[in-house]
Amino acid sequence: MSKRIRIYTAEDVGAHTQASSCWISRAGKVYDVSSFLNDHPGGDDLILQHAGKDIEQVMKDKLEHEHSDSAYGMLDEYVIGRLGNAESIIRDDWEAPDDFHPDTTDSAQDYEKNTFLDLRKPLLRQVWEANFSKSYYLQQVHQPRHLKESARLFGPEILEMCTRTEWYVVPIFWTPITVYLFLRSIFQFTGPLPNFFVNPALPMSSFALVPAASILKTVACFLLGNIIWTFLEYFMHRFLFHIDDLLPDRPVFLMLHFLTHGVHHYLPMDRLRLVMPPPLFIALETPFTQLAYKLFPVAVANGIISGAFTFYIGYDCMHYALHHTKLPQYMREMKKYHLAHHYKNFELGFGVTSKIWDYIFNTTLLV
Repeated sequence: MSKRIRIYTAEDVGAHTQASSCWISRAGKVYDVSSFLNDHPGGDDLILQHAGKDIEQVMKDKLEHEHSDSAYGMLDEYVIGRLGNAESIIRDDWEAPDDFHPDTTDSAQDYEKNTFLDLRKPLLRQVWEANFSKSYYLQQVHQPRHLKESARLFGPEILEMCTRTEWYVVPIFWTPITVYLFLRSIFQFTGPLPNFFVNPALPMSSFALVPAASILKTVACFLLGNIIWTFLEYFMHRFLFHIDDLLPDRPVFLMLHFLTHGVHHYLPMDRLRLVMPPPLFIALETPFTQLAYKLFPVAVANGIISGAFTFYIGYDCMHYALHHTKLPQYMREMKKYHLAHHYKNFELGFGVTSKIWDYIFNTTLLV
């Protein structure tokens, strides 16, 4: 079976301009002519002048050197791939409308045009078996597509079920945990935990014995947790989910990127993939919660974590609302801001609940 032709971008070609790795493109094909440099009748300098560029016009230029049919045939021996459909992933002229309703993507036409992912088939395996470069992956995954129903990530239904999450699962799952940590912090500031945690039948009047100072300490930690979450929201969005430049050009890393955040940029209006499935958030929050327990006394850590979790619940619910709900004034502004991150410039505008850290780190997106 012949090897599939890999798909590259012009940026991929432009990165290979040295004698040790010299690429050129012509008529939509990509060539690695490094081994041909010493054999070129016109000398290697002539090719290196055009390394990383398209040579279609140069090869036809009679003043430069008009090439024979045999030269074109020889060039085909060095084909390593083809150029994919090139579209800008930064759309400076895009404006966020008040009532955003994107058209449904024609799946067959989209695949025929881009040869990227077939929306009619499970997506994750296609990324794993990818024949496109990282540059082409990033170019395509930031060109939003829209379907009436959620696209499949997995073939097996049990795996697919784990990737789809209704928005209300987040508050249902995390609110009891958050309340428990908040109360636990109060009683840990007070002293030994009351028997209520062992015997739930203990009268609620036992809580009246908690000193006001313990409550105030927990509230202070809770508010600190709110602030910490806003930073983590920005930090993870910018430096974890958008780790594009440092992403290795390997299918397994492209697949992980697609699974954690790429699919959201590829299908930004998918209602069932707008909030984090609990297992994913558990994986993300565990290192931070463990760090909190190492840095602070347990009572302080529990108060901080409860505050961060509260803002996380608000963040995920707000994220869903920004894509699919009519909103009050402040959230309408944030909706335009967040949609501009998806449809105008994904390299700016990382704040979802607020723009404060975008202002601080100079990544504000103008809308």
